[in-house]
Amino acid sequence: MAKGSKRSALSEGSNNAMTAEKPVPSTPVPSLAELRQEIDRIDETMHRLLMERGTIIDRLIEAKKASDTGLSSAFRPGREAAMMKALAERHRGLLPLDTVESIWRVIIGTFTYVQSSYSVHADVSGGDAPMRDSARFHFGFTVPYITHPSAAAVIEAVARSKGDLGIFRLDQGATSGAWWRTLAERDRPKIIARLPFIERPDHPAGTPVFVISKPLTDAAVRDVVLYAAQFERWHRGANQALSRLGGEVVASAADASGLSELIAVPGAVEASRLQQELTEAGASLAQLAEVGSHAERFRVK
Repeated sequence: MAKGSKRSALSEGSNNAMTAEKPVPSTPVPSLAELRQEIDRIDETMHRLLMERGTIIDRLIEAKKASDTGLSSAFRPGREAAMMKALAERHRGLLPLDTVESIWRVIIGTFTYVQSSYSVHADVSGGDAPMRDSARFHFGFTVPYITHPSAAAVIEAVARSKGDLGIFRLDQGATSGAWWRTLAERDRPKIIARLPFIERPDHPAGTPVFVISKPLTDAAVRDVVLYAAQFERWHRGANQALSRLGGEVVASAADASGLSELIAVPGAVEASRLQQELTEAGASLAQLAEVGSHAERFRVK
């Protein structure tokens, strides 16, 4: 190798070494005081946004009063279910979903209470703790919580109220009787939701409950429709017919008139088709009455 080439190689190697040894500027680590200031800024922003939400609710109340139809129900179970689903789908990061869901449920429940004050009536025949957890998680501590000894008592309390809600467990057991039959008449309370909106293992308020209210004329969501069905006789083929329709028996109870069942089917299934399928399957159907509906269940693993 020529001397010039050697010098060039040495010079190039020296330059590479200098380049490799040159320190890379590091990003300054913020101090604890700076981080706490950021947290304070976010907290203040959240509070101001909540107050802004309150001013919009004020305008919403005035708009309802000024409308031709008057002040409609403040409950929007379909909208609430969609909001909770969107929250679960976008959630990321360190904060547990349980915390985020509970914060939003308190916000929604409390602002609904501000629009139209209401109480939550709960059937505590299976224990007060799970029902209280469900009520407080989904509606917050501002909304009054009133206990009753049975689902039937909850239904009667809601029927007598101006605009309260009622909650009771799905798994009432045979001793509770066919409570769903008392929802069948037109002006009786109806099932409007199934809680929790977001289902997942170890949910802090995971007891499956129905929510009832006086009939919602403009806010009911019909992903799943519930029927009170009375049979003079039952046939096992009826279960297969329900399965083909995507439905299920939620609860059942026998009485002197035969067998009464609470049936859930997809909202796309018409009552006439349900009746036809059950009859053709060999079940002698004496009565079929709609008793409510709710949003499709959303599950998170």
